[in-house]
Amino acid sequence: MGFFDKIKQGLAKTKQLLNTDVRDLFKSQGRLIDDAFLDELRGVLIKTDMGVQAATAIVEQIGVKFRARVMQMEEVLADIKVQLKQLMAQDEAPIRFAASGPTVIMVAGVNGAGKTTSIAKLAQLFLSQGKTVVLGAGDTFRAAAVEQLSIWAGRLGAQIVKGEQGSDPASVAHRAVAVALESKADVCIIDTAGRLQTQQNLMQQLTKIHRVIGKQIPDAPHEVLLVLDATTGQNGISQARHFTDAVSCSGIVLAKLDGTAKGGVVVAIRQQVGLPVKYVGVGERPEDLTLFVPDDFVEALFEDLVPPAAGR
Repeated sequence: MGFFDKIKQGLAKTKQLLNTDVRDLFKSQGRLIDDAFLDELRGVLIKTDMGVQAATAIVEQIGVKFRARVMQMEEVLADIKVQLKQLMAQDEAPIRFAASGPTVIMVAGVNGAGKTTSIAKLAQLFLSQGKTVVLGAGDTFRAAAVEQLSIWAGRLGAQIVKGEQGSDPASVAHRAVAVALESKADVCIIDTAGRLQTQQNLMQQLTKIHRVIGKQIPDAPHEVLLVLDATTGQNGISQARHFTDAVSCSGIVLAKLDGTAKGGVVVAIRQQVGLPVKYVGVGERPEDLTLFVPDDFVEALFEDLVPPAAGR
């Protein structure tokens, strides 16, 4: 399955919501663009969780261009797509690999965001590219997290470095990087304990892990990826800001996109936080992780919207 088809699969619930609500805005003979229509359109866009700011900006532009005209659904959607692509524009931002030696990727996020599964998916992605991978089980507070990552490592064929339960996560990160250096691995992915963005002591622990890794390899970690649960919608904005303050996140992995009708949160993340969305999770399998391409996302979001039937 190609990138576009995976994004379509992941956006199925959001597309279903849009397909129903957008069609309800129009009649087969078109719709007058007036204040009532613009208010309804804003409400539909906000329901996707793209945020009031983005929805209002799009609606205002629609009003400027089309007010007092009778427009068909396809014409309005074409303009919305152009605006969304502009709002979400980002540099093509896959992983920034080290010029030499292992590329170190630190992964953070709140409990339950899908962090461990996302790490497994990243490992699978790199392994499928012929790279060797070392995993660091830095969530030393939860035995279940270490066990889960160990199972994934065994299934995928990745090496894993673990510590005693309750041990210093920074020491596990240090050993994982050391193993990656000794074995000449291509990639080292460091898991960290899930935490709320308001837990200052744990956020400081992230900073320590970041510092320890940097002492072993200059410029490491090369990526700090924040895993956000797409089903949390706008709550992800606050998480992204706090984690970025703590460890200078370089990008976002948006997990569980297939489980929500709030796929529009990607728009809010790009506009309000500014971090690139690098990958999205669109299913449970290790291969269900896809590179995020904004233009494909927008096209997939509005593909297959059927105009209202004649007589409506």
